[in-house]
Amino acid sequence: MISTVYSSSSSITVTGGNASTYVNGYSGSHGVGNMRYNTTNQRTEVYDGTNWVQLNMGTVSIGLSGEAESLLNWARVKRNEEVELARLAEENPTIKDLVEQIKQKQEQVKMVQTLLNSPGDNIIKPSMIP
Repeated sequence: MISTVYSSSSSITVTGGNASTYVNGYSGSHGVGNMRYNTTNQRTEVYDGTNWVQLNMGTVSIGLSGEAESLLNWARVKRNEEVELARLAEENPTIKDLVEQIKQKQEQVKMVQTLLNSPGDNIIKPSMIP
């Protein structure tokens, strides 16, 4: 049985729990077999008729693969670069113009890729595209 789940990644958040520390909301007199979560020692316990006995449980750590972490970090860097470039474009007309030129060139690249990947009788060779 798992008692605690930890995140080993900044990209995963572990939340949960409820207001009652007793299983099924039990809060009456102690009966044999009743269970509770002891918030003082952060352990699940079962009442044996005399004492609350801690259950033997382990913990688990959940994280992303190295590649997933790397991709998220890359995406974060790219997003921050785009936000900064947009901010600079708002303040500087020359940068705004250059950003627009970049967008136009990216659209042209997409059009050429579409043409190169489109099926048809006429094969378009890269040397035929201006």
